[in-house]
Amino acid sequence: MADTYDLIVLGSGPGGYVAAIRAAQLGMKVAIVEREKLGGICLNWGCIPTKALLRTSEIYHYMTHASAYGLIAEKPGFDLAKIVDRSRKVAGQLNAGVKGLMKKNKITVVEGDGALTGKGGLKVVKDGKTTALQSKHIIVATGARARDLPFAKADGERIWTYRHAMVPKVMPTKLLVIGSGAIGVEFASFYSDMGAEVTIVEMLDRILPVEDEDISAFVHKALTKQGMKILTSSGVEKLETGPNGVKATLKGGDVQDFSHCIVAIGIVPNTEGVGLEALGVKTDRGHIATDGYGRTNVEGLYAIGDVTGPPWLAHKASHEGVVCVEAIAGKNPHPFETWNIPGCTYSRPQVASVGLTEAKAKEGGRAVKVGKFPFIGNGKAIALGEAEGFVKTVFDAQTGELLGAHMVGAEVTELIQGYAVARQLETTEADLMETVFPHPTLSEMMHESVLDAYGRAIHY
Repeated sequence: MADTYDLIVLGSGPGGYVAAIRAAQLGMKVAIVEREKLGGICLNWGCIPTKALLRTSEIYHYMTHASAYGLIAEKPGFDLAKIVDRSRKVAGQLNAGVKGLMKKNKITVVEGDGALTGKGGLKVVKDGKTTALQSKHIIVATGARARDLPFAKADGERIWTYRHAMVPKVMPTKLLVIGSGAIGVEFASFYSDMGAEVTIVEMLDRILPVEDEDISAFVHKALTKQGMKILTSSGVEKLETGPNGVKATLKGGDVQDFSHCIVAIGIVPNTEGVGLEALGVKTDRGHIATDGYGRTNVEGLYAIGDVTGPPWLAHKASHEGVVCVEAIAGKNPHPFETWNIPGCTYSRPQVASVGLTEAKAKEGGRAVKVGKFPFIGNGKAIALGEAEGFVKTVFDAQTGELLGAHMVGAEVTELIQGYAVARQLETTEADLMETVFPHPTLSEMMHESVLDAYGRAIHY
């Protein structure tokens, strides 16, 4: 006999476990299936442990520049094993927290590899033992994994994916990073600040290609100033590993030697072995096709998170999970849309954005007003010793709608949500201008950028 539930969630990442909790809050009997650790990739091998590493490199950067603050820190050093251990402990603490949340909400956790067996059916295999589960509603939240180079698979020794890069046994001396999206730039920033010589290779004509062009150009300049070498409109044609490093053949035939290589060229959805084909589940370029409520073309089967496509972000997955579950429960939520999802890159400098870039707004036929305010015009930024960066806002010239906001500099990942809230509430430029921002704060730059779009900036 199969164990029966009101809802089964396959995958316990930030989409899956949030969906399970919301379902339990709505009175459902819920089971969640996980083959590795509760919290998924984000909590255990992505969002959280990387931020622990980046916090370490940030502090190390300040230590090596202590004299700028009137402090003395002679010959600072580090213990790589302890850096990694701290990052793993942070992930472990949050994994334990998710376990506690499952218990608190009376959610049954089933460990093992899950696969659909038919409409409403799912089997879980662990250590040769099979558990049968049954439900009218099943959510697939199996996430995604790093994409390998077709000609050079990651070996964990010289060629790394993000998982290997989070638990290095040795510190790279000369590092090649292939791909300049958020993951590639974050690891480049971490290893550069820890002393590695870093080269970034990007096939497109600019780094952080999904960001506003002004942001990409600023980050390119900032990373170059820090000592990184950045090759755009380039690529890697061949990688050869040896006992002492990696030999990379770059586009055009240039051959360079590196101690290690990080491959950050995107992700692949985890759809294999889930049983989708037998049910005739529609996919789009490998991702499960869904509507605004997470529904697939198969009745009773839903999908959320990275397995459904971009943007591949934890907070997107969590919100999808809530919307999906509330729709199942008949709560009539607003359908999920991607127009107002902030994106953050936790490099040095940080990058954060929401909405349309200036170019995308113009491509859409909008007449725009653009405001920009630099960190050097903000007292708090100067006091922090972080006077490099800017805030950019894009408005519809006719209606005053905030179409997009783009930020680069210290702590902007903690500021962007202000603009996300403004867009969600359909705030106009007048509402933002009339809002009082506290002084002295970095958030004042958000106000000044709005003012600048209408020729009213005060401090620059």
